[in-house]
Amino acid sequence: MSRVAKKVINLPKGVEVNVSAEQLSVKGPKGTLNLVKPQGVDVKIENGQATMVAANADDIALAGTIRAILANMVAGVTDGFTRKLELVGVGYRAAMQGKDLNLSLGFSHPVLFPAPEGITIETPTQTEILIKGSDKQRVGEVAAKIRSFRPPEPYKGKGVRYAGEKIIMKEAKKA
Repeated sequence: MSRVAKKVINLPKGVEVNVSAEQLSVKGPKGTLNLVKPQGVDVKIENGQATMVAANADDIALAGTIRAILANMVAGVTDGFTRKLELVGVGYRAAMQGKDLNLSLGFSHPVLFPAPEGITIETPTQTEILIKGSDKQRVGEVAAKIRSFRPPEPYKGKGVRYAGEKIIMKEAKKA
């Protein structure tokens, strides 16, 4: 069996996992997350731990995937996930206007990005954006969408980048 699927998920206090025929639901202090349960993978909850059971040998890899997603759901409803973006470039700024993110990225117009449901966006400084939420996939998706407005370019490194992301710089053309 998959090594990932063999690992148990410890459920912290205040986290409740409900397993039905079609769906897995994780409820915790930061909200509720749902996942469509695939056929061939069963989830057993005993003594505050969740384990995956594959129906046959073909579903072993799927059991590992479901285990990883369920572990992320448990972590999301207890602590939540955060993604940090940095704006690099002269005049590049971010500010909140109500629930919308207003970005000045060197275009002739400001870019307005409405925060999706379940995601909170904060701007501690003009060049930092914090994206928070309980669903790891949605937090990463929103961060990627904001980054796609002006990805870092390889000559000066200007653009929106993830915190800690290294941009491989190219050498400028020589005359």
